[in-house]
Amino acid sequence: MWIRRDLLAAALSAAVLFTGPAARAAGDLFLFNWTNYTDPALLKKFEAETGIKVTLDVYDSNETMLAKLQAGGGGYDVVVPSDYMVDIMVKAGLLQEIDAAQMPGFAAVMPPHDKPWYDPERKYSAPYMWGTTGFTYDSAKVQGPVDDSWWSIFNPDGPFKGHLAMMNDSVEVFNAAAYYLGIDRCTESNEDAGKIFKLLAAQKPAVALYNSDGSVERMAAGEVVAHMQWNGAAHRTKVKRPSAVFVYPKEGMSLWADNLVVPKDAKNPDNAKIFIAWMLKPENAGAASNFTTYMNAIKGSEAFMDKALSADPAINMPPEYLERLRPAKNCSPAAVELRDRVWTRLKS
Repeated sequence: MWIRRDLLAAALSAAVLFTGPAARAAGDLFLFNWTNYTDPALLKKFEAETGIKVTLDVYDSNETMLAKLQAGGGGYDVVVPSDYMVDIMVKAGLLQEIDAAQMPGFAAVMPPHDKPWYDPERKYSAPYMWGTTGFTYDSAKVQGPVDDSWWSIFNPDGPFKGHLAMMNDSVEVFNAAAYYLGIDRCTESNEDAGKIFKLLAAQKPAVALYNSDGSVERMAAGEVVAHMQWNGAAHRTKVKRPSAVFVYPKEGMSLWADNLVVPKDAKNPDNAKIFIAWMLKPENAGAASNFTTYMNAIKGSEAFMDKALSADPAINMPPEYLERLRPAKNCSPAAVELRDRVWTRLKS
């Protein structure tokens, strides 16, 4: 019987991807993920169950990751971009189609992560973790009350002066300033950009450093008394320093989602799909949440998660703060260029 070679190859690939625990695959997987965002024990479990050897490399921002891929570096099979970056990478032709919605475990993906704005059919991505961006302060080291406002960190003479760390992230910092000023974060107005720059430039002398990595260790060691942080990092900070408080700024804060994708030039795309399908299993997604201290999008994973996560308001957000969340969106090229100019000028 005549069989098309492409259909036969697809069938064989699917057999490797979707057969039971006894199925094993040879070869390697090169994973490129955010710093402190991959559980080593989970990778060892994956290696034991599949026979695929995983090599991990890390980055500190979406832009760093994108620049490396665009320069042809790394040779990665799976990377973990945020929502807006998935959209950019798809439009730039940097990703392979993986049809995550057809993977067996995808049925457990909860809304709105099953049909996100940046990949509504989940052709290119699968969910990993999601969270929010606010700031954390040490209530034992700060005199007086702290307002639930971005002004608490943007005020150059505020309670954290000289002992404040900001993220080294142009999008997060620019967005926070825009929220505080009531300006569209995707503004194309030079006047608006000037107001944002003026706010950030006035704050800069009060900032000890701009760094997205090591925020938990920095706060735990008392090197700074406040840090712009993702909520999962805020949880880990509180574990080490119980006096830490995570703030949901009333002017608005970013709601983000990170995703698993396969670069166009991945050398091991079949192994990449095996890994992504494996991560959709509730027990693996739950283990990932326990390590990252962020929520995942997989129904049933809560049975495998630490109870301490649900007890912390930084992770289990009080419902009254729901209206403060601002889902990610991609700005126009003109708006991105304006934001980049503000950031470059600020950091020069």
